[in-house]
This record gives sequence, C-alpha cells and structure tokens, in this order.
Amino acid sequence: MRPVWIVDDDQSIRWVLEKALSKQQVPCRVFPDAQSAMLALNDDRPQVLVSDIRMPGDSGLDLLEQVKQRCPEIPVIVMTAYSDLDSAVSAFQGGAYEYLPKPFDVDAAVSLIRRACSDDTEIAGAAGAAAGETVPELLGQAPVMQDVFRAIGRLSQSSATVLITGESGTGKELVARALHRHSPRAKMAFVALNTAAIPRDLLESELFGHERGSFTGAQSTRRGRFEQAEGGTLFLDEIGDMPLDLQTRLLRVLSDGHYYRVGGHSPLKADVRVIAATHQDLEARVRAGQFREDLFHRLNVIRLRLPPLRERREDIPLLVRHFLQKSAQDLKVETKQLSPQAMSAVSLMALPGNVRQLENLCHWLTVMAPSQVVRAEDLPEEVRQPSEGPGRVQTDDTVPAMAAPTAAPEPLARSEAGVLAWQELLRQEVARALAANSPAPEEGRMHAWAKEFEAAVLGVALKHTRGRRIEAAQLLGIGRNTMTRKIAELRLEGGD
Repeated sequence: MRPVWIVDDDQSIRWVLEKALSKQQVPCRVFPDAQSAMLALNDDRPQVLVSDIRMPGDSGLDLLEQVKQRCPEIPVIVMTAYSDLDSAVSAFQGGAYEYLPKPFDVDAAVSLIRRACSDDTEIAGAAGAAAGETVPELLGQAPVMQDVFRAIGRLSQSSATVLITGESGTGKELVARALHRHSPRAKMAFVALNTAAIPRDLLESELFGHERGSFTGAQSTRRGRFEQAEGGTLFLDEIGDMPLDLQTRLLRVLSDGHYYRVGGHSPLKADVRVIAATHQDLEARVRAGQFREDLFHRLNVIRLRLPPLRERREDIPLLVRHFLQKSAQDLKVETKQLSPQAMSAVSLMALPGNVRQLENLCHWLTVMAPSQVVRAEDLPEEVRQPSEGPGRVQTDDTVPAMAAPTAAPEPLARSEAGVLAWQELLRQEVARALAANSPAPEEGRMHAWAKEFEAAVLGVALKHTRGRRIEAAQLLGIGRNTMTRKIAELRLEGGD
C-alpha cells in the first residue's frame, strides 16, 4: 500500500493525523505546504492525499487541481477551518473526494481516509472491466426483455401498426425508436408526439397541420406531425388520453390513409407507420366509453408489453452501470461504481417509476455521492430504508422464516443497506433454534433447513417464470431433470 500524504501548514494537524494513521498501520508522509507535495509528485504518488485549503503559497485547491491533472485517480480529501459554501463548492468542482471541516473527529477522519484507500483500489480494479464495453440501444437480459427483443426482430421487415403498453418509465419510446431503426423506414423521419402533453385545442393542429387563416393566430400554413413523418414513423405516446373527437379523425387516417389540415379542403395522403403507446388499460377505457373500440382494434394489430422493473430485477445491475456511465459522460466526470451492499439495496427498492426512476437515481449518485465507489450509506434515505409501496419485493418473494421458538424474538438485524438480508434472517433463525434447544426433526435440523431453503428458492423461481419449469431451471443454473425431481420431492406441484 502506498502512503497517505498529509499536507497542512499546521504542525499539530500533521502530527495528530500521522499518529492516528500509524496506529491503524496506514503508512503516512507529511508535507508543510503545497509546493513540497507538488515536487514529490514528480517521483512518487500517494494512495490518498489529505490537504488543507488555506496555506501560505499555493492553496489546497491549487494542489487539488495539479493532482487531478497529473493523477486523476488519486482521491483527494480537503480540510479547512473556514467551512464556507464557496470553499466546499470549489473543492467538489475540482474533483475532491470529500470535504472535511475543522475541527474534526480524528477517528472519523481516519475512517474516511481508510475508506478512500479502499475505494482507490476498487476503482482501479473496475476500470479495466468497463473499458471497451459497447452499449446496445436497449438493455436487458431478463427473459421478459428477451421476448421484447425477439418481437422487435420479427417486426424488422414490417410496417405494421404497433401498440406498446407498459407502466410509466418502462422505456416505451425507446422501443418505438428501436422498431423504427430496424424497419424499412429507418432512413426516414421518426416523429414523436405525447398526446397528453398538448392542449386539447391545439392537438388537432399538431397532428394534421393547419391552413393559413383557419383560426385566430394561424398566420401561415403549418405542416402537422403526419406530414413531418411522411415515409417514416409517427409515435403517439399516451394515446389513451386522446380526446374522443380526435380519435375519430385518427381512425379515419388509419382506415383510408387520407386526412385534411385544419381549415383545409384538399385531402392529403399519409404514408406513415403509426406506433402508439399507453400506460393505461385501453380495454377498460373502451368498456367505460372513453376510447373508441374500432380505433383500439386498428391500433392493436401488434401489441408489445413492456415489463415493469420489478419483473426484471436481474437487469438492475446492468442498467445501473449503464446509467452511471452515461451520467458521468454527460457531466464530464469519472464514472462511479456501486459497492455490493449498495447494489443489493438498489436492486431491492420499490422503483415505481421503473427505468426512468433508476436513471434519475444514478444521476443523483453521480452528482451527490461523496466517493467513486458508492456505499450503502451514500444512498438516499428512501433507498436505504424503503417503505412498502408498488413494486416493493413482498415477503412471499423472500426466504420464509423457519418455525421460531416460543421465546420472544429479538429485533431483526438489518443489513448495511437497511434492508433485511436473507442471510442474516437465516443466521438468527438458526441461532434461536439452537439456543432454544427445541426437539430436532426426525430427519435432522440440517436436512430440514436445507429442504425449506430449496423449497423457497424453487418456489420463487417458478412464480417468477409463471410455472415454466425449464425457464426456472435455467435461471437457477440446474438441470431440467433436477428441477422436476425437486418439485416432486418438495411437493411443489400445487404452488410455491
């Protein structure tokens, strides 16, 4: 391990930190000013640099700038007795790992330095793995996403109308763009219109255009979205919110391929592929008289359902890495990584906003997380201690607790992520059962617990695949015959 460098004109600060780090077996090197540290960078480099801001000569911010130019991977912790906003902002803008106001708790400072040392090692290991990776237009390894990819592939030579359904934030427009990009119309325009975002009075003009003088303010002829998308694809998002009178006009275009501009008298021919999307249940809106049944059938030629993120949780780590990389590129900073505990917490959070919410979280972490390796304690409060809500993993999706003794149980421990970890639950159950010295099952405790564990894992896998055994076996990495035998042995025929 390379030494930690301490740069401060205050000898007492250098002495205290050097002694505290030595007790922790962390090698240390001290400098009285920024100039001497800059000279030492010509021959050596630290594991972590801890520097005061205000010193005679060059400031700590000047040193920070030099270090980030020459060795951008080195974590730099800045200290100052002047805890003002400008200093903090300047430090973080310069790429500081953390901002430590004086006076500080020595143990907390040492803990921060040790964390920066470990983060530096993790970043070096992760950098090589991320290099050279190519990012596809749509991400997903879950079986439900593979079904979507297969459908896009089958539609690649088609111009059929497609209806995309799914909750808000699942990526419906991304799928629409992929359908266009892999279609015979790919060289022509892709035009998107959110029908819920346009005022009712303007929506007709937006869709079909208008003639000059057709209404107050129409000072010139305007091409609508159908004309703009000529030869290409028109994506109508939130189609379920379209007013009924405009549904009639849209139906006419889909039926005979002709339409009129607002105030126009000459029919225009539409050569456009229509892809519609909605988060609503259109069948229910048809039954309620809020959506035309004939238009629904015109749109529902090919239907693609995008799964919510809670149905494809195995894709969350892949998406997190992608969004962290994307945010880093947008902000021109280094890409952050999540520790295993932080990734576990994110994978278990509710995410009712689906992929869009996950992307926003990754952008927040890129801006707000103090270090390059994001720990569980760096996550927002709602991630570290999630509340019950739509999309939360329910108790029937976790390993069920085994029979507890009659004694009152102790409070359940929480993992670093703030979420009950199944490993910790299992340890506590075993400890309680052994401490209670309750009669062991005839087959033995170990065998009984192993059966309960297998039953829980297989049951959840079968529920995830809706009873498809081969698919569940593939997800678990076991053979089909093993899956069949275990289902019979554990009596899972009737359900989970």
